[in-house]
Amino acid sequence: MKFIDYAKIYIKAGKGGDGHVSFRSEKFMPKGGPDGGNGGRGGDIIFTTDKQLYTLLDFRYHRQYIASDGRDGGKSDCTGKDGESITIRIPVGTVIKNEATDEIIADMSDDNQTIVIARGGNGGFGNAMFATATNQTPRYAKPGLDGPEFNLLLELKLLADAGLVGFPNAGKSTLISVLSSAKPKIADYPFTTLQPNLGLVRVGDYKSYVIADMPGLIEGASDGKGLGHQFLRHIERTKVLIYLIDCNSEDPVNDYNVLKNELKKYNSQLLLKPEIICLSKSDTVDDERIEELKQIEFNGKSKHLIISSVAHKNTDILKNTIWELISER
Repeated sequence: MKFIDYAKIYIKAGKGGDGHVSFRSEKFMPKGGPDGGNGGRGGDIIFTTDKQLYTLLDFRYHRQYIASDGRDGGKSDCTGKDGESITIRIPVGTVIKNEATDEIIADMSDDNQTIVIARGGNGGFGNAMFATATNQTPRYAKPGLDGPEFNLLLELKLLADAGLVGFPNAGKSTLISVLSSAKPKIADYPFTTLQPNLGLVRVGDYKSYVIADMPGLIEGASDGKGLGHQFLRHIERTKVLIYLIDCNSEDPVNDYNVLKNELKKYNSQLLLKPEIICLSKSDTVDDERIEELKQIEFNGKSKHLIISSVAHKNTDILKNTIWELISER
């Protein structure tokens, strides 16, 4: 399945039906009173979340959603039929924005969450509604009201418990394949991961969490370089961040600081999340280098894990450490 996390669509609620002008014309009542009915309501545009959906792909092919109009009122005080509403199913974690104002209309973060984004226009009153003691034969009715219309931006933010942060080729895809049953694409070139991958990590009976392998982060990502905001938006909802740094890096501390700085420039609140620092690919360096890495201090913190996804070294410790931090949130 292709992962699509951004879409633009047009929606329009239905117009209300017009009120009707008519008079009773029954036998023995040649001058009956007004009996024009009201118009029906226009159809609504409704959004509802579905946890079985993981992408906004459908909106690449279906971009317009127009609810039906209400029917006009009829004779004998008959109210017109309401227009049919349209219910649009979206993945959990979708943010709905008004394109014109960039205002967030709804943040759909729960399963089966439902919201009416555009209500159909009210139907117009028929002339029977305007009859009074002083005006017993009104010859006018109200037209139905138009339904609102918008261009909407849909933005999907993954609902993962833990997110892997690191430069391209830091070993994120390999790690997620070891921790979970996910099978991401893995290759020896930058930006192997062009879309986020989700994996379910089991830590015991009835205990599990979701981990996301994000596209590789580079310096300047907060300014749109590389995969830029396509990556950064997905880590906003995670509970724990895992910084993955290659053991072969010439300066692991600098790598860590660059990653932190990009997160800070995008959203400083991300720095408040619990973090785990992992030095990956320990199977590719010698024992002397391992001892050097053990002595490194990151931002005044000496605690970090040295792991190898290929050799499964310390991956179980990492799995349980992530679970402990998530459980505290």
